[in-house]
Amino acid sequence: MVPHKTPRGAAALDRLKCFEGIPHPFDRKKRMVVPQALKVLRLRPERRFCKLGDLSKEFGWKHQDLIKRLEDQRKVKSEAFHKKKVAASRARQEAMKSVKISAEDQKVLEAAGFA
Repeated sequence: MVPHKTPRGAAALDRLKCFEGIPHPFDRKKRMVVPQALKVLRLRPERRFCKLGDLSKEFGWKHQDLIKRLEDQRKVKSEAFHKKKVAASRARQEAMKSVKISAEDQKVLEAAGFA
């Protein structure tokens, strides 16, 4: 609960950002699981819970089909981006293995800490 009637609570609500799906700058970032936030670890088994999408649908939200379609498109783009990124990483690793470095270049790299 946020004390929305106080200046501090109103400022907190002004800072709050909510998104449907994953917004643009974050859709290409690596996703991680935060173990402290997992439902199975945070909620006791007898506690009731609901999902925001289900709750919104019950109160008349009509855009779940649009969000599902956009999310499917995002997943296809994300998969293509990931495959491209992995291929580039492999190509870089292969190039690093196949490159030949002269002895004096190797000394310069070692002096700089890149050996």
